Amino acid sequence: MNSLLYLSTMQWEQLLSLRRHGDNQKRLRVEQDPTRSGFEVDYDRIIFSAAFRNLQDKTQVIPFSKTDFVHTRLTHSLEVSVVGRSLGRMVGQQLLHKYPELATLGYTSNDFGAIVAAASLAHDIGNPPFGHSGEQAIGDYFSNGNGAAFKDQLTTTQYHDLTHFEGNANGLKILMESRPGIPGGLRLSYATLGAFTKYPKASLPHKPSKHVADKKFGFFQAQQNDYTAVASDLGLLQPKGTILRHPLAYLVEAADDICYTLIDFEDGINLGWISEDYALEYLINLVKDNINTKKYQTLTTKKDRLGYLRALSISTLIQEAAELFMAHEAEIMSGNCTTSLTDKSKYSAQINDIISLSVRNIYQAQEVIEKELKGYQVIHRLLDVFVGAATRKQENNASAFDKLALQCLPETLVFPEKDTYGLLLNISSYVASLTDGKALEWYQKMA
Repeated sequence: MNSLLYLSTMQWEQLLSLRRHGDNQKRLRVEQDPTRSGFEVDYDRIIFSAAFRNLQDKTQVIPFSKTDFVHTRLTHSLEVSVVGRSLGRMVGQQLLHKYPELATLGYTSNDFGAIVAAASLAHDIGNPPFGHSGEQAIGDYFSNGNGAAFKDQLTTTQYHDLTHFEGNANGLKILMESRPGIPGGLRLSYATLGAFTKYPKASLPHKPSKHVADKKFGFFQAQQNDYTAVASDLGLLQPKGTILRHPLAYLVEAADDICYTLIDFEDGINLGWISEDYALEYLINLVKDNINTKKYQTLTTKKDRLGYLRALSISTLIQEAAELFMAHEAEIMSGNCTTSLTDKSKYSAQINDIISLSVRNIYQAQEVIEKELKGYQVIHRLLDVFVGAATRKQENNASAFDKLALQCLPETLVFPEKDTYGLLLNISSYVASLTDGKALEWYQKMA
């Protein structure tokens, strides 16, 4: 994205659209149930979905520990949603003061909080099992594994979707993909879908600029037309087809950044992978301007000291992120804010110190690496079995083993006829939906 390209400003009324897939007319905020708005319905639909429940058995970073609690994708997502809700409410209160016409339309600060909370809750819903390497394992199957054989049957962008399989794009697929009898997937509001989509671009061109919204991609080719329609309604679609990032996506991103920086760090400390002395020093550097020394000195256990510093760090970073959003609101609303809010933080040096220590002591820990290696083996094998069985079935050449394997797949999994890309993407998305335990179970049965 060229920072000089975007001259028009987005409009908050459009950005807060309550429209859902299939709506024939605009939904007005003043006509909503005052006790349960459409944005709160979004949150409920996500939290009751099967895809969200599966996050309870998906590794965040550290494999499930037998010695202490560590975060799963589910607990991480819940915490990010809480931080996102606070950010949304704080920013919403200031935006309503700046744009009083929004209040006359029925919008409240809680609406901003509900949108950001719902998008934050869903932010990892498309991530595969086995931590951060799950996406790479799927991509590697199509780059270097047996999936590479399909390259000549796909367009360049379709093949790139698979070789660079992206959890964010898969999340959008889960949230909005139609299937027979269920149009629009979870039928979330356009505002929540916009806030969810941190990277509103296709997989190609790959990282065309240093703009934060170009860092990854947010939709597969299969969902591009549907998301373009959402973006058009929200006022994000530009004349040449570029899609701007929804302003509230900056808050979703900030909530995730705050949580993974501090919570992964805390997990590493509780497991003894990071020494308490280091941890306390790093966290105190972050909150030294806000710490209540007298209260801190009364805390006698490691968990209590870490809990206090973690809570104070989160509170400090939430307050600053809300202030940064408002300070850069004009830049954000024009599409020209090229960095994340945490990159603008006055605490960026302290944040980077914490992340660097986490990389050395947590992300590169032997236990984490071994889990990721096993993930590669499991994912490659499952894709081999299911992709091979499905393609041979369409060629009327399925073996007895293939037929048994296909019977293991859910009825909701669609194999599009004469659409190799759709078939491969749907199977990849299904494998990505599996929990760590279920994927390992299937692997052991099919090894």
